[in-house]
Order: sequence, then C-alpha cells, then structure tokens
Amino acid sequence: MKLIIINGAPGIGKTTIGRLLHNRLSNSAFLDGDDVWKINPFEVNEKTKSLVEKNITQVLRNYFEAGYEYVILAWVLHQQSTIDRLINNLDDLRPETHVFTLVTDEDTLVARLQADTQTIRNLDTARDRLRQSQLMETTKIDTTGVKPEEIVKEILGAIVNYPHP
Repeated sequence: MKLIIINGAPGIGKTTIGRLLHNRLSNSAFLDGDDVWKINPFEVNEKTKSLVEKNITQVLRNYFEAGYEYVILAWVLHQQSTIDRLINNLDDLRPETHVFTLVTDEDTLVARLQADTQTIRNLDTARDRLRQSQLMETTKIDTTGVKPEEIVKEILGAIVNYPHP
C-alpha cells in the first residue's frame, strides 16, 4: 500500500498531476481534497478544518481497506503538521508514504492563476501558500516550464518498485 500526497499552492497543478498519475497507476484511487470541502458558506476555521481532515482521512482509509494499492491525495497542504496528522491517522494501516510538493516561481504561479478563468483565487493567499510549501521538508518538484506528463514520470520514478515504461 502506498499513499502518494501531492501538495502545493492553489493553481500549481496538483489536481492535473493527481489525475494523470491515477490514470497511469493501475489499482489506484484518487482524492482531490477540495472534493470533501464543498460547504456553503465556505469558511476556513478550526471547525471546518477539523471536518475536512476527518473526511479526507476516512476516504483515504476506505480506499486502502477496499484494496487499492496506490492512493493519491492532491490538496493544498502548506503546513507539515497537517500532513503529519493525516499520516498518523492512517498509521495502523502502515501505508508507504510519498509526499511531493509542487513548486514554481511566484511570477509563473500568478500567470497560471490569471489564465484560469474557471476559478477565482486570491493571489496573495496563493503566493503565501507557495512560500510556505517551499519551506516544507518534502520532495520538491519544480513545475516551471515542465509538462505535466514529465512531472508524473518523475513521481513514478520516485516510487520504489514501480515498473517504469
């Protein structure tokens, strides 16, 4: 069992990479953390953060217990403590865990966000999450000028025992 966490700033490409990785890995399940954060009104506070962490933990657990070998989580995880809690809540299952943080320079991130006409995002928050994610003790993947398929190959290469094409 392998838990693959893809984190980084809003708009950096986590969902795109997660979906592509999911398509490449047979016997896999994919969760975009935003899918369990659909509340109205959307509020970020201790109550809602606790709720979404419980939701994510339960969905990940359900995927593992259903027998999926690879479980992929893509979400804005800009604090190491949140990642640690998620992993610790799955400790009894003992998944091999890989955490990849997607990074880029601020100008590239802002350009991506401005090009995304489907989603309105706060640029200051995105910049802040980028800075915070760059400081985390995770495997960093610089996405600047790199095609998503190349990033997926890099992640696959880092997963031990994966037969590389």
